[in-house]
Amino acid sequence: MRSAIILALALLAGSAGLARGVAGETSSWVLRGDSPGEAVPHKPGLARPGAAKSKSAPAAQRAKAEPSAALPIYQPTSPPNLSQPGGVPQLPPPPMVGDNTSTIAKTPEADEEEAAYEAFDQGKYLTALELAHKAAEKGDPEAHTLIGRIYGEGAGTARNPELAARWYARGAELGDAQAMFAYGLLLSDGEGVAKDLNAAAVMFEAAAVRRHPLANYNLALLFLSGEGKPENPYRGFMHMRYAAESGIVAAQYDLGTLYATGTGVDANAFEAAKWIGKAATAGYPEAQLDFGVLLFEGRGVLADAQRGAQMFRAAANHGLSVAQNRLARCYAYGAGVEMDGVAAATWHLIAKAGGVEDKNLDELVGRLSKSDRAKAQRAADAWRDRSRIAIE
Repeated sequence: MRSAIILALALLAGSAGLARGVAGETSSWVLRGDSPGEAVPHKPGLARPGAAKSKSAPAAQRAKAEPSAALPIYQPTSPPNLSQPGGVPQLPPPPMVGDNTSTIAKTPEADEEEAAYEAFDQGKYLTALELAHKAAEKGDPEAHTLIGRIYGEGAGTARNPELAARWYARGAELGDAQAMFAYGLLLSDGEGVAKDLNAAAVMFEAAAVRRHPLANYNLALLFLSGEGKPENPYRGFMHMRYAAESGIVAAQYDLGTLYATGTGVDANAFEAAKWIGKAATAGYPEAQLDFGVLLFEGRGVLADAQRGAQMFRAAANHGLSVAQNRLARCYAYGAGVEMDGVAAATWHLIAKAGGVEDKNLDELVGRLSKSDRAKAQRAADAWRDRSRIAIE
């Protein structure tokens, strides 16, 4: 089929994790020291995309996370009734074989499904819904998934999570990996269907078997947290590695953290720096912050204070208060940048407004002239104004 549906990752809520989905200001190394690169190890719990945590760290390692056997598709206690009024068709029993794939030949149905996606991409949502219904009536799995997306997003129609869940569930029954993943997200979040982490884990695993990268990523988080799956750092590492190698940036960051902490794999500073560096290069703010630390310390990578400061600046401009504080220290000590008291004060004021206290930098600001303090304050205010405009 055409490119996979892009869905927002509404992952499992929990305490702040390695790559926070809520707070967004801590990292796998919580930086509270006096030097730009000083770090204190921290092991947070499961959060949103980018979280990885475990109590134990087996030394076993495997090259690639590729599950070898399909698992049965989760069947709800009360199968969804898709024969609702309002134009939703009465669907036939799912045509399935042993591997849970549809037996229907993809000829006219495939054309209708492709036309439905083309209409969706063009913003012709009602046309897309009509075409998808026609393909769904003939048993096309991906047409069910598109209908679920339309109702889930409220694209051209009223948003209806319950109806979206029913269509995703049927698409999953017919063997579509994207439907399995989408239904797993709804189950994990309790949206449109009763919250059930165990059922969500089964759906993620079924999609992961079919090499769905984000499903592998979510499944890794469950194995690492012990939620929905028995805690198993080794399995978590394998699924995380598959997702990272498939290009999921949050997974690349988390994989680096697993290598750094020796979780589910032997600790390996080189691999940690390699994967955290990949995520940093891709623009992942928390990875930029941590990679900056690695560059300052020369841990798993050649020490490079100048590049480390650049990483701190990139993360600081993304709004990470800890990175803003690190960048302020870089300017205060002339680490990787030219010493600049006004620039140090500017970033300190920005970080302080974000909740990061630093008595040493308070003293530095206090030693500045009145005009330099005013200059730093104006620069900090201007940065915050630009940030607000960018967010809006």
